[in-house]
Amino acid sequence: MKYSLCIPMYNESSIIAQTAETLSSYMENNFTNYEIIFSDDGSLDNSKDIVASLELPHVRIVSYEKNAGKGKAVRNAILNAQGEIVMFTDADLAFGTAVIKDVFEAMEKDPDAKMLVGSRAIHPAGYAGYTFIRKLASKTYLKVLKVFGGLKVSDSQCGCKAFRFPEGKEVFSQCLINGFAFDFEVILRMDQKKYKIIEHPVNIVNHRESKVNIIKDTFKMLKDIMRIKKQLRKESKAT
Repeated sequence: MKYSLCIPMYNESSIIAQTAETLSSYMENNFTNYEIIFSDDGSLDNSKDIVASLELPHVRIVSYEKNAGKGKAVRNAILNAQGEIVMFTDADLAFGTAVIKDVFEAMEKDPDAKMLVGSRAIHPAGYAGYTFIRKLASKTYLKVLKVFGGLKVSDSQCGCKAFRFPEGKEVFSQCLINGFAFDFEVILRMDQKKYKIIEHPVNIVNHRESKVNIIKDTFKMLKDIMRIKKQLRKESKAT
């Protein structure tokens, strides 16, 4: 079985070399058939060049010119992946590296699962070490999604998810959202198709300042939620 690990990145020149080397070493020590895909979201720095210069085995880079959002970066990586199980996690390795093998093994143990959602809410130390602002941002997003979007899983916004192919590629090829609500769209589309979704407890082990603007991004997420639900209703009527 081949595993694909996808890393979205935007202006990560300060950390990306260490991330790439850490992941390359980890994957080489734990898997025989794998690839690592760095998906550049129109970075204005030299993140892409840094990764390329390392010439690490089984590492590929996909990119586009104009910054569009994490959703597009993840989607671009997923659609270019060649693995039978595909996972994405954040460039800062917020959840560490051990979680990678845990996630792949969880998917292997449940062949019916088409998507795995990492959840801080079901881990006893899921939010340990969070600043007040970051915890507030996370809780606010989840509340918005549950109230306005009908979210069923416990933590849609965790940057640690995995998919089984071809179902993962099928769903991502239909997705439209480029911003932070992209996770929510993927979950809704998976649920609409009756694909099994499982949750896996995760916790943050590497903290850094959040890029989220609570007020601005919450309103943008609300707009995206409405757009997603409208699109899904339209698609449902067409079938």
